[in-house]
Amino acid sequence: MPCCARRPVSLRLALGACALVGAGSLAACGGDRAAQADPEPVPEVAPAAAPEPPPPPAVPQVRVLAIDTHADTTQRMLDEGADLSQRLPDGHLDLVRMREGELSGVFLSIWVDPRKYGGERAWRRTLALVGAVESLVREHPEQAALCTSGDEVRAAFESGKAAILMGVEGAHGLGTSDVREAIERARQLYRRGVRYMTITWSTDNDFGHSSTGRQPSQGLTDAGRELVAELNALGMIVDVSHVSDATFEDILRVTTRPVLASHSSCRDLAAHPRNVTDAMIRAIAANGGAVCVNFYAQFLDAAYRAGRRRVQRQYETEFSALAAEHTHHRPRGVAARALALQLDPALSYPTVDRLAEHLAHVVEVGGPGAACLGSDFDGVGELPTGLADVSDLPALRAALEARELPVSAIFGENVLRVLDAQHGPVVSAAPSPAPTPPHAP
Repeated sequence: MPCCARRPVSLRLALGACALVGAGSLAACGGDRAAQADPEPVPEVAPAAAPEPPPPPAVPQVRVLAIDTHADTTQRMLDEGADLSQRLPDGHLDLVRMREGELSGVFLSIWVDPRKYGGERAWRRTLALVGAVESLVREHPEQAALCTSGDEVRAAFESGKAAILMGVEGAHGLGTSDVREAIERARQLYRRGVRYMTITWSTDNDFGHSSTGRQPSQGLTDAGRELVAELNALGMIVDVSHVSDATFEDILRVTTRPVLASHSSCRDLAAHPRNVTDAMIRAIAANGGAVCVNFYAQFLDAAYRAGRRRVQRQYETEFSALAAEHTHHRPRGVAARALALQLDPALSYPTVDRLAEHLAHVVEVGGPGAACLGSDFDGVGELPTGLADVSDLPALRAALEARELPVSAIFGENVLRVLDAQHGPVVSAAPSPAPTPPHAP
């Protein structure tokens, strides 16, 4: 093999090498021609690059059992013939969007408007709403199951069905002032699956006084005390949302079971009589109960609510025209929000992070067992930005996880504990919260 063929080197080194083997070898190496030619460049071999590490395996999202303790969608089912097994074109909740938002179950509210229905008509309306819920699960057994206990909710969750529960919003829905008849009707509702009863709605009734009623300084009536005792005996949760501060204190003195605030936000973060004070949160936690935070934008942010009221006063004609165009509260609320933000773009609208802040506050004040979800879907017209309907519930989960809050407890386990505790050992009456000064609505 010629010397130069062994490795392409510079001409000087090639001549030196060839001189060692003689002139013949020099001729073989190309002589003067090789001296005039540029040597062939040595190709640079880059070091082998380290292989790219494989991407970490995707961590599957852990399924969380999630229960919403208050949705007013029941009225749509009865009055509009809304089929919850299909995606509805508007509103906040149906079984399709529940699956998308990973909401495992919901308490459908049995609410009777006392401005439209009184006496026996109210009772008939209550039974009709219960019947609408029963029809849903009867007609779609592959999608939904009527549940009355924690075990039934868990079984529905494992089988991939929506757990459907019921709660009566306001004892006025019993349709009677006779306490004996009211108790018998409460028993009938329990047999049909109702598992909580709110003592009042936004108005006073024969059993107690409301936070927004005519006498918010008043509490339970004698009939109300008897009703609370009967609900305890039945195993039906006593719901303290909507009640006056005095009614709340009376309920906590009477009840022997954990209570629920099915859809109430925090008054310390947004001053409104519908929200619960820190003292109330502590009393509910001591009682073994839970506060399910309401998603309504005006209950989450008092500054936004004040701004909204100011805009509506300033543009009364425009909002009156909107009210005449939209007779139902749900589309009217959506349209009113859009109009207010158009008229005053400086309005600061609450986001899903603000909702997470209310839940974090309940946990801070009452502990990880005190917080739960009470959306008020289809009962309010304004939800926080980032939560257009139930399908957006993962955004709230992400906000809670970012705050390192106990998601499983807040999303469902606390509610199931309260539900099952209605048949467990009795609890001692919680200490009454300190009186709180009234707030302007």
